Amino acid sequence: MGTTHALWLLAVPVGALMVAAGARRLGLAAPLVLVIAGLAFSFVPGVPEFELEPEFVLFVFLPPLLFSAAWNSSFSNLRENVWSIGLLSVGLVLFTTFAVGYVAHLIVPDLPLAAAFVLGAIVAPPDAVAAVSIAQRLGLPRRTVTVLVGESLFNDATALTAFRVALIAATGAGFTLLDGVGRFLFSAVVGAAVGLLLGPPLHWLRTRLNDPLVENGVALVAPFAAYLLAESAHASGVIAVVVSGLYLGNRETQSAAVTRLIGHSFWKVMVFLLESVVFLLIGLQLPPIVHEMSGRSWQELAWWSTAVFAVTVAARFVWVFPASQVPRLLSRRERALPTVGWRGLVVVSWAGMRGVVSLAAAFAIPFVASGDTPFPGRDLILFLTFTTVLGTLLVQGLTFPALIRALGIGGDRERYADTVALAGAQHAAAQAALERLEELDAEERLDASVVERLRQLAEHRQLRAWERLGGGTGPEGEEVPTATYRRLRREMLMAERRVFVRMRDERRIDDEVLAGVMHELDLEEVALSRD
Repeated sequence: MGTTHALWLLAVPVGALMVAAGARRLGLAAPLVLVIAGLAFSFVPGVPEFELEPEFVLFVFLPPLLFSAAWNSSFSNLRENVWSIGLLSVGLVLFTTFAVGYVAHLIVPDLPLAAAFVLGAIVAPPDAVAAVSIAQRLGLPRRTVTVLVGESLFNDATALTAFRVALIAATGAGFTLLDGVGRFLFSAVVGAAVGLLLGPPLHWLRTRLNDPLVENGVALVAPFAAYLLAESAHASGVIAVVVSGLYLGNRETQSAAVTRLIGHSFWKVMVFLLESVVFLLIGLQLPPIVHEMSGRSWQELAWWSTAVFAVTVAARFVWVFPASQVPRLLSRRERALPTVGWRGLVVVSWAGMRGVVSLAAAFAIPFVASGDTPFPGRDLILFLTFTTVLGTLLVQGLTFPALIRALGIGGDRERYADTVALAGAQHAAAQAALERLEELDAEERLDASVVERLRQLAEHRQLRAWERLGGGTGPEGEEVPTATYRRLRREMLMAERRVFVRMRDERRIDDEVLAGVMHELDLEEVALSRD
């Protein structure tokens, strides 16, 4: 690898981090800003063409992103909404595949139906990263966010399976509808089995290592192992990754506190970096894709891309509204949940931004269908995929926050109820801690000063739980005692740090000693700042 090539490879993550940092500072949706920045960079003279390698995207980027999302998802919430999620991640993907495929076959001359279905399967799965980040930032109700997250976890598996089936049909291999259904069921069942078989031994290993770094190393390897094992069995690596992530994440509470602290920080950085690079790369795909279309009429391309984009967006609306009634007919659990309402359905329908998985699948289309026959319309499918991904990210993504605000959807009541419930739970927990302290004091006759300090700490936690309901301020806007405590303790920690640093500079303590005490002070400050 030449030095120049290596420098350009380094420039992608560095540039992505810089753009994402600027977007976060300005309060903008980083994924959308990254796509726009990628488009702008692609026009800069001297910038090389960055063509996505499908295997690289599907193996390096997809497993850790899906695993992290599954790890942090609530298994209980997903189970409560299983019908809604299933109708979107399976039913909507297949519906979009057929809708886009038929329309593309009708409007694009000489595009065979099987090849058109390949296009439909490629653009069918939404990437909810941008939508969920906006939804959480604007405080959408938890059920809406849960459904969007659950859809994004499983829809890639449906779309990639449909893509492979359509690809077999387009390349002239023997294929029947029964074969397609069989492949889909095999892929899903075996993929889920791989995830379930991999989860328990990995959890057992993590709970017995007693080494936070190694435990988190096991978690890092898990998504790649699940994906490779499932794919080697010709099953869905996506489902294997998601199932293993849900299993391990649901049992994270059995890990040590230090393991969880390190793991949360590591995965936040990892996901932030991978997502930043992915969305920048989407924008950078413009030159190689446009280059392939140099011999076609731009008027026709504009018409075809607009039509495919419109059908992709419309298919979601057509499916979501009637399908929203099905779970309440099939499941008593769904009937007990609060209804989303027409405003919520509009939000779910508009949250259909496509992402890098669609582009990776498009690049994975072989150049040759069979023998020496070129794959029909490969360059056009790639172009229409790119315009659809770009259109959904920019049109839907940029208008998504305004739509949420215009509809007046928010989870304020839900968040207040959560805060009340948390305050009650923390009050009960602190009371249990005080009772246990009294028991230990009666048994061991503890030092009175130690008991008093521990009692004050427990009472402080009780008080902080209820004061959180007021947002950290009293009835007249004055600072409540726990807020004053946090502010003053932070000032004290800063003073302690200055002393330790000065003593290190004066060579009165070693750097290793400084690192240890700084870590302790940092942990205390993080605990203070968590509210």
